Amino acid sequence: MEQTVEQCLDRVERVRQEIGKVLVGQKDVIEQMLWAVFAGGHALLEGVPGLGKTLLVKTMAQAFELSFSRIQFTPDLMPADITGTNILRVDETGKQYFSFQPGPVFAQVVLADEVNRATPKTQSAMLEAMQERTVSAGGVTRELPQPFFVLATQNPLEQEGTYPLPEAQMDRFLIKIEVPFPTEEELREIVLRTTMAPNTLVEKVASGAEIIEIQKNARDILVADPVLRYAVRLLVATHPGEAAITLVKQYVRAGAGPRGVQALVSLAKVRAFLAGRYNVAYEDIDAVALPALRHRIFLNFEGEAGGVRPDQIIRDILDALGKERS
Repeated sequence: MEQTVEQCLDRVERVRQEIGKVLVGQKDVIEQMLWAVFAGGHALLEGVPGLGKTLLVKTMAQAFELSFSRIQFTPDLMPADITGTNILRVDETGKQYFSFQPGPVFAQVVLADEVNRATPKTQSAMLEAMQERTVSAGGVTRELPQPFFVLATQNPLEQEGTYPLPEAQMDRFLIKIEVPFPTEEELREIVLRTTMAPNTLVEKVASGAEIIEIQKNARDILVADPVLRYAVRLLVATHPGEAAITLVKQYVRAGAGPRGVQALVSLAKVRAFLAGRYNVAYEDIDAVALPALRHRIFLNFEGEAGGVRPDQIIRDILDALGKERS
């Protein structure tokens, strides 16, 4: 078992190194992306243009030797443009027949670029793929390749001509990663790499089968009952009620659903596994709380108008639970 774990961790470290060849900085973003991959979930990356979100997803697919497709979401994109459609063909004898032409969603890594620019009808075409890992078209349900990940991006600044993701679709993302602006030193390195140095080739250091093996090992990580109860209390604390903290009572319209605590535990297991531990600690739950819950807390009008951020609410909840634990 220990030898298997060491081999898996060695693969993960090599993946980090390959991504680091191309992407400057963003270590926390890369780590959170790996959490999502090894937990078997989808990720939503939010940040202003030019921070390397698309480059990160493409580089990760190359390092893992996974099939990759990019869907540029626009208001005129139709559901069939994503899932595929039946095409009328003619065989050698002149007989006509319908043949299914798979869409770009039939890849192991699907980059949904600027996902909030598509209409709700088109956004909903991704729901079945994200939840069931299947596509239903022409009366036939087809399996998607495994492993399968939807890694979506959105711009938090420009809201003109966009369609906010519905709550049901937001809940399908295991994790929401906020991509920060680079530091001055990182900006200098970015300029040097992109204007002077030649493009760096990314080596394929892991496979889809190895990802599935890591996912299986991570699921076997143990969670003690007190730690599990702590994760449940954390989720319940995001709901407004008599026992809620002040920020939640005042600004939250609805808290996280059951998928939230599933995300907390799944991501915490992966974090513990990548640290070489065989059980989940309280610190693992705390570390994954922000990316696991920030997109599952919905503010009321007062919170939206006041510019309250879900991250601030989650941190206050963690502080309150930490005082109880101590």
